Amino acid sequence: MKLNFEKVFEKAEEYKPAISKFLRDMIAIPSASRQEANVIERIQQEMEAVGFDRVNVDPMGNILGYIGNGRHLIAMDAHVDTVGVGDPDQWEHDPYVGYEDDEIIIGRGASDQEGGMAAMVYAAKIIKDLHLDEDYTLLITGTVQEEDCDGLCWQYIINESNIRPEFVVSTEPTSCRIHRGQRGRMEIKVSTSGVSCHGSAPERGDNAIFKMAPVLNELKTLHGDLKDDDFLGKGSLTVSEIFFSSPSRCAVADGCSISIDRRLTAGETSEFALQQIRNLSAVKETKAQVSMYDYAEPSYTGLVYPTESYFPSWTIAENHPACQTLVSGYKGLYGKDPIVDKWTFSTNGVAITGMFGIPCIGFGPGHEDQSHAPNERTWKSELVKAAAMYAVIPKTYVSKYSKPQ
Repeated sequence: MKLNFEKVFEKAEEYKPAISKFLRDMIAIPSASRQEANVIERIQQEMEAVGFDRVNVDPMGNILGYIGNGRHLIAMDAHVDTVGVGDPDQWEHDPYVGYEDDEIIIGRGASDQEGGMAAMVYAAKIIKDLHLDEDYTLLITGTVQEEDCDGLCWQYIINESNIRPEFVVSTEPTSCRIHRGQRGRMEIKVSTSGVSCHGSAPERGDNAIFKMAPVLNELKTLHGDLKDDDFLGKGSLTVSEIFFSSPSRCAVADGCSISIDRRLTAGETSEFALQQIRNLSAVKETKAQVSMYDYAEPSYTGLVYPTESYFPSWTIAENHPACQTLVSGYKGLYGKDPIVDKWTFSTNGVAITGMFGIPCIGFGPGHEDQSHAPNERTWKSELVKAAAMYAVIPKTYVSKYSKPQ
């Protein structure tokens, strides 16, 4: 059947109340990283109700819903875990009860990133309703632990389930723009060691906190000197945590460590970023230890899948078939050129493209500045717009941009 863009959008608009209700149901279920069991169960109920062909939950706890059984495997992804609430006094409405009017929905996860999940599920229903079948299999994933360790879920899906789509659409918030890349990131630890003694005679010891001070100053200078890229922008670093060890409050500290959030632009690797810090004169003089953090926390199912806290930068070219599929679908639906841009933050694309080279392209309802913020919201018009886009992507790709198999 020929793709009728007008009918697709009409269907998406028709399902706006159902999309909104489903999103509010997910918001009402607290689902911090490693606590997603109940929201995964709710998503499974909705997938089965709208007519997915197959639905299963993998050993890590990711939900995988399938439409069709064609040769071309296309995936769409939303992480369904959220960050915490933060200071509840900064919320105008209960973050899990939320708020809704004709235009917006407020609640934790509205933009980041359960709105994308709601839109994807109803895109699948539109595909079923309008018989937009083609020689493809559409895989819709609700993934876990992203807020704790972005991309870990897709490391598991690719490595352990041996699933390798031709491309993946990330439904992270883009304000309904097309995003084709992001800076990477890594989590770095710097530690200094000293010798403790009684605080009344500090000259007898060696204060590890004082030894960290010149390291901090040189890190601040390094931030300003980091590499820039025409598309992804500048690399950055910030000190996000500081820890110490000491026998008591009236003793010299014998240990001090800091955490660094390092954002990586194009061409910057983990070893490059670590060596930059190791080369600092203060690091050498204090014999500070520089290392990368690891992540090895259990998912809600109890599965532990260890990884380094290194999340590579990635891009795909604007003329890549995955990007052009979304551009074509957007023009067909909305009669104008989309804005093609990049994310400021990190996504599961760090594994999909950054580690495994599978093309990832972004289009999502909601706005980046709502992520992790109090009074997080999304816009119903964008939920509709995204559902329509997701419904036209598979057929557009297979009929216009895919290579014969």
